[in-house]
Amino acid sequence: MNPRLLRRPAAVVLPVSAALALSVVVGTADATPAHHGSTARVVSTSTLPDIPLAAFSNKLLPGSVGDDRGVDLGGIGSDLYPAERPGEYWTVTDRGPNGQISVGKDKRRTFPVPGFDPAIVKIRAVGGRLQVLKAVPLTTSSGAPVTGLPNQPGRDEAPYTHDASTPLTYDPNGLDTEGIVRDRDGSFWLVDEYGPSLVHVSAKGRVLARHVPEGLGLTGADYPVIESLPSVFLQRKINRGFEGLALLPDGDLVMALQSPLLHPDKATGENSRTTRLLRFSTRENRVTAEYAYRFDPVEVVEPGQTKTSELKISALVALGGDRLLVQERTDKASRVYEVRLRRGADILGTRWDTPATPTLEQLDDEAAKTAPLLAKRLVLDLNTVEGVPGKIEGIALEGRSTLVLLNDNDFGMTDGPAAFDAAGRLVDSGVETILVRVRLPRPVR
Repeated sequence: MNPRLLRRPAAVVLPVSAALALSVVVGTADATPAHHGSTARVVSTSTLPDIPLAAFSNKLLPGSVGDDRGVDLGGIGSDLYPAERPGEYWTVTDRGPNGQISVGKDKRRTFPVPGFDPAIVKIRAVGGRLQVLKAVPLTTSSGAPVTGLPNQPGRDEAPYTHDASTPLTYDPNGLDTEGIVRDRDGSFWLVDEYGPSLVHVSAKGRVLARHVPEGLGLTGADYPVIESLPSVFLQRKINRGFEGLALLPDGDLVMALQSPLLHPDKATGENSRTTRLLRFSTRENRVTAEYAYRFDPVEVVEPGQTKTSELKISALVALGGDRLLVQERTDKASRVYEVRLRRGADILGTRWDTPATPTLEQLDDEAAKTAPLLAKRLVLDLNTVEGVPGKIEGIALEGRSTLVLLNDNDFGMTDGPAAFDAAGRLVDSGVETILVRVRLPRPVR
């Protein structure tokens, strides 16, 4: 049976307490997987039981959620990072339950539980269930919830109530959190889709600094906002900001833009296969390098899919030195690649960060041969592994032979007016939050 379709367990109250040489590459990755003849297999599956969202949220921030509309805790699969003890992981929610409803020619973004505050959640698998060991709410300098609401009118989607009938207020503090790592001092680094931004958070969840692109002009936030990222990232696609995040052994961070920039325009971004990674020094508090990453054609990642815009990066995993695992996915398919961040591939401050055309995003396969794209090698096609759920967004490496995967179940939300019944209660999608461990046929070196 496909674990995505497993029914939820009865409600349980849980305690909340040789490296690749890089060269210019074009088109698909090396067609020979690192684990060709794959016999990779799922060795364990654990599911998050029902935890009412109001009970979860109000234990962290009393009174923050009055009515959860029947929504349970979910969305914790936005990323996965090993905790201190084997088998335990830090995860992070995204901005919370949200969907889209068409009203005339408009698609309105709905937030059925606007009081929800994104949280860092520590989990472990016990048998077939996921236990929540600890949860840390994200707060502003004054201790208020950051919320998951959009920041800026005209740049972000306008927020509406669950039925798309009533506008909600924008919040400059709001974060759509995705990637997570824990630093040596116990603080956390997160990435966000709205800015897009890199967010430094204390061990207790307080936002210490939010790094955004130069020229964003975000005002009114109750925490420090630093314009330290290249301005070209202002052209991120809505809901496709930073998603993957990795902590390198030297302490540097690498963040991945989920989808290509709309550079110079929307049509270019929708059809491009080239996205970007940034390297950030936590010692110097600045970007030190930028890299161009080219997706494989969408029909390679997901056979039968024709829309290039479905391609996304959702996870990065640091291997050692400057090597990374990079996940390319659509909502239905996922593949894992290996890259090395060679110094000669750095494009920071070059013509690729300017409006000069052709832009990086405009390059086709032939033209891309002139750009310093990261070379990559296929490690594993997760579509070939039975029992892996859809929409994997969190990936970690356990030892050298096991991938740990966590999906984003979108809080059981679907799009459209049928997402809620006449009483305003969620019609759950039935998609569970599932952690699976996949044994590789050979170790990742």
